[in-house]
Amino acid sequence: MAVWDDLVGQQRVEEQLAAAARDADALVTAQAAGEPDPEASKMTHAWLFTGPPGAGRVDAARAFAAALQCVSPDRALGGVPGCGFCTGCHTVLVGTHADVTTVSAVGTEILVKDMRDTVRKSFTSPANGRWQVILVTDAERLNEKSANAVLKAVEEPAPRTVWLLCAPSVEDVLPTIRSRCRHLTLRTPPVEAVADVLIRRDGIEPEAAHAAARATQGHVDRARRLATDERARARRAVVLKLPLRVADIGGCLKAAQELVDAAAEDAKQVAEEVDTKETEELKAALGAVQGGRMPRGTAGLMKELEDKQKRRGRRTQLDSLDLALTDLTGFYRDVLTLQLGTRSALANEDVRDAVERIARDTTPERTLRRVEAVLACREALERNVAPLLAVEAMTMALRD
Repeated sequence: MAVWDDLVGQQRVEEQLAAAARDADALVTAQAAGEPDPEASKMTHAWLFTGPPGAGRVDAARAFAAALQCVSPDRALGGVPGCGFCTGCHTVLVGTHADVTTVSAVGTEILVKDMRDTVRKSFTSPANGRWQVILVTDAERLNEKSANAVLKAVEEPAPRTVWLLCAPSVEDVLPTIRSRCRHLTLRTPPVEAVADVLIRRDGIEPEAAHAAARATQGHVDRARRLATDERARARRAVVLKLPLRVADIGGCLKAAQELVDAAAEDAKQVAEEVDTKETEELKAALGAVQGGRMPRGTAGLMKELEDKQKRRGRRTQLDSLDLALTDLTGFYRDVLTLQLGTRSALANEDVRDAVERIARDTTPERTLRRVEAVLACREALERNVAPLLAVEAMTMALRD
């Protein structure tokens, strides 16, 4: 399977990346042979991947990173780098390649201390691979100091270092950074394309695959989770019942509390899966003795890990709330579809009765105000408003 197979509905982007990967391979080969660099190369040192949630920005960037590190003999015979099977491709895809560094936001932003070692590494030559690749999955979360650190590295990169930045839109990245990047825009994959990949790659039954793809409106990762995780389906069911529960103030406040509690529980489950393993691994690396006692001088490192885990827990809770609000927006979009009499298919066909009830009892103007209330809640959460206050304000507005 080639690394490009996971790019769902992105043929144009795939063609551009494949062409750049071929030129990148030719560039490294020429330099190794002491020959002049090829002219008119499509390869560049910095890339910006943008697109709506679920479009596969990070998947595209990681596939490109794998193609850059591909060592398949076929590429030397004119094949496209990115076989998916060689050591270079495989280690990039599973996250163990020594020359591919991935940076993600642990909390609500990427701090400069989290970027310092990465920026330093970007100025070194590849250790084993063909390129030194820095993949920033949440470039929109770079704060002022960390963004300036990235800017300095992008302005004067090492000869074989590539920066791959991912963000929802170009406006989410500093103008001085994006002006130095080649920009690729991904689109929301068609529902049929998402269903097809769930069936073909994940072995999901066709009916369940189509239902998940339709419910998530082309968001590949969310569709896979909805089709395979019973807890995700249960949380979505709770969210889609909310519009019927905001008839009075008591119902609004109770619904808000339950939504925030569900997000907190989701964050707790993630922490239980990830934090314990991280803590044990760090203790082992620092030489913890029997009984859990730590050697002297390691308390600072343990405290740093705890702070990182707390930031990640808050980020996970906010992400879970954001997913719930996305589902809620989709519900009201379906309501508006019925009210306006369009022929578009409903995303939430499984709760058609509730959609029809709300559509029948309200007007398109009220539906639009409710969508605006959900969007205002998402913006409030981005501004670090307390989650319960933000969600309570939203549920009260949904009552109008």
